[in-house]
Amino acid sequence: MDTMSTTTNDTRTTATDATTLAAYHATFPYIRDWIAYKVWQLRVPGVQVAVGFRGEVIWTESYGYADVEAGRALTDDDIFRIASHSKTFTATTLLLLAERGALRLDDTVGTYVPALTEAGSPIADATVRELMEHGAGVLRDGLDGDYWSLTRPFPDEDELLALVLDEGSKVPVGSSFNYSNLGYSLLGLVIAAVTGTSFNDAVRELVVEPLGLRNTGPDFDPARAEEFVVGYSGFATDRVRHRLPHVDTRAMASATGFHGTASDLVRYFSAHVIGQGELLDDHSKRLAQRKAWTALKGADDGYGMGFVVDEVGDRGVRGHSGGFPGHITQSLFDPESSLVVSVMTSAAAGPATVIAKGVIRLLDAATDPAATDAGTDGVPVDDALLDSLAGRFGNPWGLADVARIGDRLIEIDPVAPDPMASVTTLQIVDRDTVRMTAGNRFGSIDEDIRYERDDDDQVVRVRAGGGMSMLPWSLPDESPEVAAGLV
Repeated sequence: MDTMSTTTNDTRTTATDATTLAAYHATFPYIRDWIAYKVWQLRVPGVQVAVGFRGEVIWTESYGYADVEAGRALTDDDIFRIASHSKTFTATTLLLLAERGALRLDDTVGTYVPALTEAGSPIADATVRELMEHGAGVLRDGLDGDYWSLTRPFPDEDELLALVLDEGSKVPVGSSFNYSNLGYSLLGLVIAAVTGTSFNDAVRELVVEPLGLRNTGPDFDPARAEEFVVGYSGFATDRVRHRLPHVDTRAMASATGFHGTASDLVRYFSAHVIGQGELLDDHSKRLAQRKAWTALKGADDGYGMGFVVDEVGDRGVRGHSGGFPGHITQSLFDPESSLVVSVMTSAAAGPATVIAKGVIRLLDAATDPAATDAGTDGVPVDDALLDSLAGRFGNPWGLADVARIGDRLIEIDPVAPDPMASVTTLQIVDRDTVRMTAGNRFGSIDEDIRYERDDDDQVVRVRAGGGMSMLPWSLPDESPEVAAGLV
């Protein structure tokens, strides 16, 4: 009886996965177009995206340029600085060492960094666990954090300890959540002391190499400099972007030094899905991914041990963002379903989080069991019909996407940060008509969108809400410099 039950469940799971994957793949063409519009709209020099499911990379796409001035197109293998993603690698390394008995998470930091004890710093009595959870009261970046503006080098070990000891403790240990790059830099020193090697070597040996992460490492790699994506400034103080150099983060590699690609990060975070991967046991994963602190009262997001805890729609996710001079990145994964999304952008204030959360929202819409069927009664619907009705249309009032999401059509505003914030459900009446059946009733719900086609059966116009016509719209051809906001 037990064997039969297991077989039945496995079959059901396989069938469910196949259905989910089919819906995802039917939606990726629209996701590709939606991201392309966000890249154009926000003048981002380069964006790299990867999606994973059940431990496999199932979709990747790269947009724009790895080096705008050189005209070098961005590829899936070009390397970004992933900054605070580094904290997840540091936490994973510490959890592995704890599993192997090399340290205890409740050991004090002073046990491994005696300079803190010798100086009488209260941080010496903080536990490794408290540092991992950002609960040790450590100053975020020190009294002189100008290394973030690249006006001076990142600190070496002596300078790091000086920053920590120079008013580096701001609140009592264990009293509150205080995100700290200096705290995670200290954890790099803990790992070096426990392993008897450098943090960089230890994390390569324990995490990077076992997972086969070919394009991932703990800091800038001069030997692969030509593979690194150029980072650019934002528009906060200038209307033109400027390229920014790559630098070594030295003693802060464990907090912010890592580099990687979206595909590598999908593989890495797939290993953190509960019941999946062989790096950490599930107990350690749950310790890392539970919410130890909430960052803002009443907010959904919080922090575990090196992992951000958040929600996207109704889905609980884990992961981390990263902010390095010229590179903004975001990775999110669902530890239960195994969905992983990773986004790399090559500009200050790049829309990595907007894109990552948008991709999850679109994929969730594609698999929504409560979604309305695409066709009205008696209307046969197939892939060809769905694809022929999908498109992006514009007029002086704005843009509207008739998007194929799984096996149905939805009207989406591509300009909005969240593609699912205000959508209109569409049902097919015939090959040239779709009806707006649900959505914001300040619009034209219960009215039709009518398509006009030319002699080659190509859509040349749609007439939608308010009776206004909209024409097919596509991204304009622009020089790399114009597209990326460099001129």
